[in-house]
Amino acid sequence: MKICIYGAGAIGGYMAVMLKRGGADVSLIARGAHLEAIRENGLKLLLDDREIVEHMPATSDPRELGAQDYVVVALKAHQAWQVAEDMVPLLGPDTAVVTAQNGLPWWYFHGLGPEFADYRLQSVDPGNRQWNVIGPERVIGATVYPATTITEPGVIKHIYGNQFGLGEPDRSESARVKRLAEALEAGELSPRFYDDIRNDIWIKLWGNLCFNPISALTGATLDVVATDPGTRTLARNMMLEAQAIGEKFGATFRVDVERRINGAAKVGAHRTSMLQDVDKGRTIELDALLTSVQEMGRLGEIETPFIDSVLALAQQMGRVKGLYPVFPETDPVQEKAAS
Repeated sequence: MKICIYGAGAIGGYMAVMLKRGGADVSLIARGAHLEAIRENGLKLLLDDREIVEHMPATSDPRELGAQDYVVVALKAHQAWQVAEDMVPLLGPDTAVVTAQNGLPWWYFHGLGPEFADYRLQSVDPGNRQWNVIGPERVIGATVYPATTITEPGVIKHIYGNQFGLGEPDRSESARVKRLAEALEAGELSPRFYDDIRNDIWIKLWGNLCFNPISALTGATLDVVATDPGTRTLARNMMLEAQAIGEKFGATFRVDVERRINGAAKVGAHRTSMLQDVDKGRTIELDALLTSVQEMGRLGEIETPFIDSVLALAQQMGRVKGLYPVFPETDPVQEKAAS
């Protein structure tokens, strides 16, 4: 089984080492000092008290690798949009593309139902780039739960967790998802199949869409955002707006708002990924986490005053700091599925 990890960062690198140990034929797309270190010394994973080193093909040019059975896209959503055309050499007739990103995915409405069939989320796929180049029929949806970090070029540290959610956009139990799950299990990872992966996408997004921007705007850690009366109330109201949107389009939420917020509070003094990105001057992943939810709210004619306010503040903060990506101008509600 040939698996290319497109984006061998903290999560992608972790997956690559574990899949390689499980017997998969793994290759990597990486760049910069990280790529050079992998080429020279292999990819090192610090797992519990072990140091695991795996050697595998690594390049910045997908043309060197050829068609794959699976391409795991382990980039942030805006990065995946930028490199969609670059993935083409990896795509054979039966290649599956696993979208291992946070937030609402660009393929969300594929196979969902007749009323909004194949509506295309412009906030995460402006101009339908991924839809047209990759194609939603290739997609396997995924949710990612492990926490990992790059400690230095070529070195990944595992912090906790090994669970991944998997599911077909059309809700089928496909052979390709089963084979991928078997490869993950062989690598001591823990895949879980969902009849509708969108439900798990919403559960993970539910906290990210409020805790990340509030944390980035205030500098507060997760425990503070989730327990301070003001920010907790703001987060709760944003989550309730998001729940109404998800349910409008058929999603179900297996936990309630208070339990989700309390769970976040128990994580402790965690600096959210968006806060870390702001601290390090990296582009923030705002559109997949929040703009996309606003877009779906408008499509479903659901008012989102709390989401709108926090999004406007976070966008302005990102623009001022030069951390918010500029996409082509689009009118999300008018951009229906165009051929």
